[in-house]
Amino acid sequence: MYWLAKTAAILAGSLLVAVGVNLFLVPHQLMDGGMIGIGLLATYYLKLPAGLVMILVSIPVYLVVFFRDRRLFYHSFHGMLISSFFIDILSVMREWNHWTTATSAVTGGVLIGTGIGLMLAYETNTGGTDLLAQFLARRSRIPVALLIFFIDGLIVVSSLQAIGAERTLFSFLTISAVAAATHLLCGIGRTGPPYTVVGPLRNSSLKAGRVVFRKGGTAKRQAAVPITSRNREQGKGCGKMWRK
Repeated sequence: MYWLAKTAAILAGSLLVAVGVNLFLVPHQLMDGGMIGIGLLATYYLKLPAGLVMILVSIPVYLVVFFRDRRLFYHSFHGMLISSFFIDILSVMREWNHWTTATSAVTGGVLIGTGIGLMLAYETNTGGTDLLAQFLARRSRIPVALLIFFIDGLIVVSSLQAIGAERTLFSFLTISAVAAATHLLCGIGRTGPPYTVVGPLRNSSLKAGRVVFRKGGTAKRQAAVPITSRNREQGKGCGKMWRK
């Protein structure tokens, strides 16, 4: 059942990303961050397919993740391929935009963020910097949406000379919408955790921590609950520090 839901999330997420890019961003030459942004720059100035460029520039990141986190690599690779494919085949939508730049910036960002959030919820992504953000979030307390926003901002700032100040400003509106939608959507594939670690973890093989159980709106403290490596693995999605 999980793989069926994951497949649906990848297809729906990739479609939303492709619509957001082609219908709303490209007609106004707006930028997104990450590998999508690099692909858009290649489209604007070199007339290259954005999806193909995304695949090519994602390869170095995938090589690093392949050697450092094999599970994340296998879960993410197909998300990058499918989203890149949809971005290129739906390029015909670029002629359909009749909205203002501001409307397109926000709407495109919400669609892209929703698509990315859906894929992150099922441990896949569009590749490149989204993969890097997910990789870092699994090893830190930083939410993946915040990492994506930071990386996207760096890429948008670096494109200032290429797209001009006005488009850069609207592009920041886009990546803000992307980050907000990603943060809201990236946890929908998981049920609420039965408890949260609130104390220090001890022991290398079997770590225990003080926890707070939450049931029916009440909290109950218990001395220690063992946390295995398998449970730690289940708590890594979306950059959250839950332990199940």
